[in-house]
Amino acid sequence: MLRDNYNSWRCARHDISLARPRIMGVLNVTPDSFSDGGDHMDVEAAIAHGLAMLDDGADIIDVGGESTRPGHEPVDPEVELDRVAPVVEALCERGAIVSIDTRHAEVAQTCLELGASIVNDVSGFTEQDMVDVVAEWDCGVIVMHWNQKSGRNSRRSVRLDTSLPARRQVPSARRFTLPDEMPVMRDVMGFLGDQARTLLRAGVAHDRICIDPGAGFQKSTDEDVIIQRNTRKLVSMGYHVMCAVSRKRFVGAVTATDEALERDAATMGMCLSAVECGARVLRVHDVKSAFKALTSYWAVSRADQRQGFVALGSNVGNRMENLAEAARCIDKVPLTCVVNVSNAYETEPAYGIATPVANAIAEIRTELHPLVLLDHLLRIEDEMGRTRDPKESGHGPRTIDLDLCWVQGEEHHGARLALPHPRLGEREFVLVPMDDLMPDPVRFLTHAGVVVQPEELRVGKVIAELGPVEWQNG
Repeated sequence: MLRDNYNSWRCARHDISLARPRIMGVLNVTPDSFSDGGDHMDVEAAIAHGLAMLDDGADIIDVGGESTRPGHEPVDPEVELDRVAPVVEALCERGAIVSIDTRHAEVAQTCLELGASIVNDVSGFTEQDMVDVVAEWDCGVIVMHWNQKSGRNSRRSVRLDTSLPARRQVPSARRFTLPDEMPVMRDVMGFLGDQARTLLRAGVAHDRICIDPGAGFQKSTDEDVIIQRNTRKLVSMGYHVMCAVSRKRFVGAVTATDEALERDAATMGMCLSAVECGARVLRVHDVKSAFKALTSYWAVSRADQRQGFVALGSNVGNRMENLAEAARCIDKVPLTCVVNVSNAYETEPAYGIATPVANAIAEIRTELHPLVLLDHLLRIEDEMGRTRDPKESGHGPRTIDLDLCWVQGEEHHGARLALPHPRLGEREFVLVPMDDLMPDPVRFLTHAGVVVQPEELRVGKVIAELGPVEWQNG
């Protein structure tokens, strides 16, 4: 039976909640990767692609500088570092959760120093120096099955139905059987379990470990299918489980799709099957399509309600009515409801705004992904007549301004959305209204990882209380 409550995956300073599945976007900084080799060799192009994946819905960016496709040429650690280090550093500086995909301890060490939070080792931490590196850090680890010493690469088997008389043994009587499931899973689960225990003995905490059965790595198509069908058994091992089938050759084989770039729809079919069986990390190339598929699947398959807070602000027209109308509109967003709204407060202008602002906070419950909820909030702003002047960098007069400040269990660092809001802890026009909704917002936010500034350093000081926001009809 699957666990209903999934723990967080602890990855350095990030606790990644696995209450819902997470998307890891693949960023290959290589000239010869099987599906996108050479596309992101330029450092700036690679950084831009990583940031774009965050906006498309990726939770983690997995940066790799050495191809592991069949027949690949090994890369020296120095060359690999030249490729990945500037990309890792730039993405980490922007707050992204970055994984380094490497089998070299020196590459892992440097990237961790640059801010990476996860080490994804395709060789499964079979080298002691790699174990030593991750044992010294508080990073997340991905243990992948690629037991090259086993030499396992069996072909599919066929057998005759020997219950028939000999004279009827003709080719049409042949029937297909997969290889024996037990030795395949014993090999994979045995290797992953052994390597996970090696990490545990070295001091790597259990909640830092994720396992990956290594689709496509020295396995036949039939073996890969067997492994995917047994995802529940992998989950039963008690570690976080990754599904990393994106554009793999066996995905093409079962759909008769030769071109890697044409395998994304089939990839998501397998990913959703893995999620249903308990996998909670999906490593994919096409983040945008994966996000849409996963978000729609999750919305109809799980009741996944989260607490959240939306800041409401207005400095144009009837400000109190604007706040009330915004709360009513948020309450109509699908799979979302407004639980409560704080009093409204007159606050000093901040961030280049010219006139005082009426501010309030709406406490919500939502089952939507934060990026999807953000789109709904932007639509409400448009419908209420907000205009955006590029010359004012978003700080001009506004009928309504809706900022998604915090969502339970969510962390995101894209250009479109950052959660928790990066300026949440310095905004008195948010902290004071939150005090209406909970006994100690400073303690609440500090526990959620938000750095709350002392009062003298806060902006948007409260001038006056404007009274309740009359948002409820009747």
